[in-house]
Amino acid sequence: MTTARLPLFPLNSVLFPGLVLPLNVFEERYRAMMRDLSKTTDSGEDDEDEPRRFVVVAIRDGREVAPSAPGMPDPTAVPERGPGAGFGPDPLQAFHQVGCVADAATIREREDGSYEVLATGTTRVKLLSVDASGPYLTAEIEELPEELGEGAGVLAEGVLRAFRNYQKRLAGARERSLASGAELPDEPSVVSYLVAAATVLDIPARQRLLQAPDAATRLREELKILRTETAVIRHLPSLPAVELTRTPTSPN
Repeated sequence: MTTARLPLFPLNSVLFPGLVLPLNVFEERYRAMMRDLSKTTDSGEDDEDEPRRFVVVAIRDGREVAPSAPGMPDPTAVPERGPGAGFGPDPLQAFHQVGCVADAATIREREDGSYEVLATGTTRVKLLSVDASGPYLTAEIEELPEELGEGAGVLAEGVLRAFRNYQKRLAGARERSLASGAELPDEPSVVSYLVAAATVLDIPARQRLLQAPDAATRLREELKILRTETAVIRHLPSLPAVELTRTPTSPN
C-alpha cells in the first residue's frame, strides 16, 4: 500500500472522492497550511501541475474551531492554542480513521489573511498516525484500494432508480437538484460516492459509507437507506427543497 505524510484538515463533515469542497479558512493553523500549499515556484507563479493535497477527516470527538476566548461555563478558562487545539491529548483518537485526500484547485488569500479554498476529494485513505509538532496537524496515511465488489453494476442501476425517486420526494417532484437521468453517471464507484454525498445523512452514516470496503457494499447500504428515507418522506406533510450536489462552505 502507498503511504505518505500530508497536512490534516479535520472537519465536522465527510468528504467523498469526486465531491467539491469549498472552505473558508481563518484559523491560524489552517492559514499556515494554506500558505505552505500555495507556495510559488522560483518564477513567482503558481505551479498548476503540482497537486496541492491535504487530508480531510471527520471529527469523532472534538471541536472544528478551537475556543478563542474564555467564556461559559468557565470565564477564567485559558484559550486553547496550537495545531491540536480542541482535539485532546491524542488527536488521532479524536478523528475517524478513514478520510479523503483533497486537491485544492484554488487557494485565494483575502486582504485580512484568511483564505478562500476550493478543493475536490480524490482518494480514500486510512490515518496511521497524527503529528502535532508543527504549525498544523499532519498525518501519515495509507491509500485504500477501490474495489468494485460482486454485483456492483446491477446494484448501481438499482441505486440510481431509488435515488431519482428519493430526489423527487425530497424536492417536491420538482427535480431541481441533481440533473436529469441522462446526465447521471453509470460507473458503480462514482455512483456510490455521488449518492453518498447527495443523500441527506448524518456524519456517522456518511462515515460508514466512506469506509465501506467496496462499491458493492456501499451501494447495497445506500439502497436500504434510500428506500427507508423515501418511505419516511412519503408520509411527511411537506419538506423544503434542498440542494443535493453541494456541501455548505465550511467555516473552518
